[in-house]
Amino acid sequence: MGNDMLYLAKGIMLGLLGLGAGCAMIAGIGPGIGEGNAVAKACEAIGRQPECKSDVTSTMIMGCAIAETTGLYGLIVAILLIFVAPGMFNVILEGK
Repeated sequence: MGNDMLYLAKGIMLGLLGLGAGCAMIAGIGPGIGEGNAVAKACEAIGRQPECKSDVTSTMIMGCAIAETTGLYGLIVAILLIFVAPGMFNVILEGK
């Protein structure tokens, strides 16, 4: 592969990796909406029955922690695409 083609391939590769990382970060929208909804319902439940505050709060925090894992998986994929994948693809493109 000529140098011009190699530079073009690397540019396309880096652009697509950035696009993939951006798409992976879309996974952060779901947990944000879900956790906001959970907190709103918990506040509503506490407003109706204040004596159940500790039970509702502990259940809400557990649910938010579990829901947050989806966003963290998206973040990990984005970080891998930005920092790890370019080195791997460079090795493949250069044929070393």
